Amino acid sequence: MLIKRRDFLQIGSLASASLMMPKFLKAFEKRSLVPPGNKVMVVLQFSGGNDGLNTVIPTRNDIYYKSRPKLGIQREHALQITDEAGLNPALPYFKELFDEGSVGIMNNVGYPNPDRSHFRSMDIWQSGSDSNQYVTTGWLGRYLDAQCAGCNKPTQALEIDDVLSLALKGEDLKGLALRDPKKLFNTSNGKFFREINASHEHEEPTADYLYKILSETLSSADYIYEQSRRHPSSQTYPATELGNNLKTICSLILSDINTKVYYVSLGSFDTHINQENQQKRLFTELNDAISCFVKDLKNNSRFQDVTIMTFSEFGRRVAQNASGGTDHGTANNMFFIGGGLKERGLLNPMADLTDLNEGDLKYTVDFKSVYATMLHNWLGADDEKILGKKYKIMDFV
Repeated sequence: MLIKRRDFLQIGSLASASLMMPKFLKAFEKRSLVPPGNKVMVVLQFSGGNDGLNTVIPTRNDIYYKSRPKLGIQREHALQITDEAGLNPALPYFKELFDEGSVGIMNNVGYPNPDRSHFRSMDIWQSGSDSNQYVTTGWLGRYLDAQCAGCNKPTQALEIDDVLSLALKGEDLKGLALRDPKKLFNTSNGKFFREINASHEHEEPTADYLYKILSETLSSADYIYEQSRRHPSSQTYPATELGNNLKTICSLILSDINTKVYYVSLGSFDTHINQENQQKRLFTELNDAISCFVKDLKNNSRFQDVTIMTFSEFGRRVAQNASGGTDHGTANNMFFIGGGLKERGLLNPMADLTDLNEGDLKYTVDFKSVYATMLHNWLGADDEKILGKKYKIMDFV
């Protein structure tokens, strides 16, 4: 039978996922390519603009409490990590990791001329660009492009989601977005998709391209699923979205799949109202999922090889609003969690609340310098080529 283009475009979720399938995945089938000490980066996006001041709390700062008479987290409730700082009380495992030397916290991360739009600021962070640039590729997508220039063993990047983020889209190579390897496997092995693939005849270029992507997806879905089953987790993860997503990531890290970058999101942190309860709920989900994930890595002797990096598109304003929340701000903090950190603890000074920009924090660290550090020091990549210019390389990894 001949499947017309309009019919092909109606095949649903697999077609959507297929468009995100990197064409090089098939090259890894039935190979074991993970070398000892293979470095892995897990990017955890706090979608919606997490309030960094109620995440890493300046517990000795009177300005913080005067600006947040109801929303400020009191010193006796914070999980004290230094004389001047405490963690949100919903993050007890983060404190445990901090105390053992497995956490680094970078404060005041942002960029010049910040944008307070969720969509625009997220584009800036995901593309790794300046606020006056409009870039259609992501910093991790360009990493995929750069690391495989002239090679025959490309590295892939996987996002645990239904749709691929800009961050993982390169000019030539792209990451793969999938929610669950088993679901992708079961869907791709359905009779409908197999018949469509088998019935392909030459048509117009657009339809031919879609058929090609479908064929590659059918092949690669089997491979990814089989890899995910090689080392099933012994940990009981929480039955939350992030818990399930990190369980999937861990199963792949422990397999023979040659993936160096994983991308996952948690949110929404857009806490204009009822911030205390919303942030507590999200941080409880985060804390419990990270606890199982790290223990899983440790039990399998992989914690030294993995760094988890968190970010959010912006922080919140210093002062609380009238609705028990905070509005869009600018600079924020980032967490780095792993057994291979070279510097730990508070990596730089806390925010200076005496020196604000119209009520917002001033950034002191350009996020692209953080990216450059992770690319150069952790992934061994050409950071200048990927980011388009040279940024300061730091020493925390």
